[in-house]
Amino acid sequence: MTSSLGASVRARAPYQSIVNRPVLRLPGDARVVVWNIVNVEVWDPAGAMPRAVLSPPMGAPLLPDIPNWAWHEYGMRVGFWRILEAIQSRGMPATFALNGQTCEVYEEVCRAALEAGWEFMGHGHVQRPMHKVEDQKAAIMQTIEAIRRFTGKAPRGWESPGLTETDDTLDHLAECGIEYVADWVLDDQPVALRSPKGRITSIPYTVDTNDVVVSAVQQHPSDEMLKRGKAHFDRLYRDGAKQPRVMALSVHPYLSGVPHRIGYVEELYDYILGHDGVVVWSGEQILDWFLAQNGGQPGTHGKA
Repeated sequence: MTSSLGASVRARAPYQSIVNRPVLRLPGDARVVVWNIVNVEVWDPAGAMPRAVLSPPMGAPLLPDIPNWAWHEYGMRVGFWRILEAIQSRGMPATFALNGQTCEVYEEVCRAALEAGWEFMGHGHVQRPMHKVEDQKAAIMQTIEAIRRFTGKAPRGWESPGLTETDDTLDHLAECGIEYVADWVLDDQPVALRSPKGRITSIPYTVDTNDVVVSAVQQHPSDEMLKRGKAHFDRLYRDGAKQPRVMALSVHPYLSGVPHRIGYVEELYDYILGHDGVVVWSGEQILDWFLAQNGGQPGTHGKA
């Protein structure tokens, strides 16, 4: 028996199998869209860290948490620049998922992403689960405004910290003008979500080819992103001969930008780019393609 909350979640994305839906078409009959997402966040050294690499001595939490804050800070000082070079040198677009505060705390990083032509995507105002945000709508608007001030353009996409949402988050996002979300990792193609506040689409993000999961949560060896990414791509490429797929690659500077991992990420990029029938797009490019396929109508999944 489904709870009322469970029913509410399911009602946002009515079930539709990928084998029984109208076929989408990519330019040149390409098979796979690759979506690069680079995630940058602001971690407060005076508070609990969003994630830890080193457990506290004798198990007692200690603040300020210098070692775990510094672990992340390395990514912003050093790792980001490796990732930037890896993506730019291959002529790929990317989506830059950022906390609103990043525009102030790491202005140099944000300026480099802007100059690279990356799409900016809201990722919360601070790195905090949406369930812990007292006024979600205000925080969403604050994030949008921070990005608008920095780039001159409001973000069209949103990735909640930790992919967290309450039952109200989607409606707040739609009401604030957000057009797509990356939280609903339930398909290989965009999915029209339902909100009474306006049209909003799920763009396929990932927890499988995401370095947080691979390196920080599951703690695989440094080459796992390459091995998993190649296997993941190979299957999507095969499936894409009948129905095109989206492959998201999510990286964080403090994980993929470190010396022992960046080479494997670069090798994965080169492997994917070595195939015909692949396009690399930003999130908003994927959104525009999907909406053009179904005539811009909410609640549909494409037309043949």
